[in-house]
Amino acid sequence: MSGMRARQSMTFPAFQQAALWALAALTMLLATSVRSNFKSTPPIIYDTYVVYVLFLSALSFSALRDNRIQLVKSTATELIITISDVQLSDDGEYTCSIFTMPVRTARATVTVLGVPGKPVITGFDDAVEEGGKVTLTCTSSGSKPPAKLHWYRDQEEIQGRPDVVESNPDEPTYTVTSELTLTVTRNDNNALITCAVDHPSIANGDKRTEQPLSVLFSPSMSIQPESDLPREGEKFFLQCVGNGNPEPTAFVWRRKDAELPPLAKVDGAFLRFESLNKSDNGVYECQADNGIGMGDITHTLLVQDPTAMSTSSGVDHAVIGGVVAVIVFIMLCLLIVLGRYLIRHKGTYLTHEAKGSDDAPDADTAIINAEGGHSGVDDKKEYFI
Repeated sequence: MSGMRARQSMTFPAFQQAALWALAALTMLLATSVRSNFKSTPPIIYDTYVVYVLFLSALSFSALRDNRIQLVKSTATELIITISDVQLSDDGEYTCSIFTMPVRTARATVTVLGVPGKPVITGFDDAVEEGGKVTLTCTSSGSKPPAKLHWYRDQEEIQGRPDVVESNPDEPTYTVTSELTLTVTRNDNNALITCAVDHPSIANGDKRTEQPLSVLFSPSMSIQPESDLPREGEKFFLQCVGNGNPEPTAFVWRRKDAELPPLAKVDGAFLRFESLNKSDNGVYECQADNGIGMGDITHTLLVQDPTAMSTSSGVDHAVIGGVVAVIVFIMLCLLIVLGRYLIRHKGTYLTHEAKGSDDAPDADTAIINAEGGHSGVDDKKEYFI
């Protein structure tokens, strides 16, 4: 729609008031003439018919001046027009009239929305030092009615100053401006400041502009040792890490209360030891400068014996030993349970085998009375002389 949208469609454009009354008067004269020549036709129908034809002629004359306006439906009771390529000039009141006696008229207002342009953020050209203030200005032009502007820091909405609305010269549209003032910290570095347009002609988020912030701040420091267990006689280094904007490039190493060891060499952010010695024990300090400020950090070096084990290795061995002890304990419990089960069943067999022999007066009677003997077999005794 060339940057415009119509809120509703309506009938043909309104005529000026004077032309409307002139057309009505002319219609009444022609209607009287028609009734005198066609007396058999009901006059009201002809009144309507004559007025209808005259109205169509006037409409056709108007439409010829603007090809965007087209008649799409014409019946005895209804006229429908369409307006293509809607423009802001199409905004206004539209009137539909039927020239009966009396004249009947209906009116409707068509509001054409001016689609706002993509917002533009200004006021941020160079990086800002930590603790400084930055003022951003967001501007969007071409909206009708005036758009609303919203500020966001990453995904969180923040409040700016109230919108300032100005009318555009020679156009029924508006330019909306909003300002946002921030006191920046190092946490604002690389944060996205967004200005979004809210307007009924567009979906939320369709028109938005993002501006990343760049905040300059002094470095925060840390020292990372090559290992947690430096052993005597090994090579070793300490690395100085500085997190700042910009990144630090100048590093200075010191040893508190003493000079650096003769075998220690400074290599930029690294302090390297060719061969550790117990005499290297001490507190080492690293200082870094990035042009905005300086940062420093200390680290205590304790050189261990060559046979020392790292704390992590000791922890691993303790865990392994605990697992082995649990497994051995479970196996012992299983062996004890299995042994008791076997002993119980063996005792039962012996008891049944000897049942009935305890009260026997002699060995022969005990054998005969014992369970498991051959039932149904005649008792036989054999004697040897």
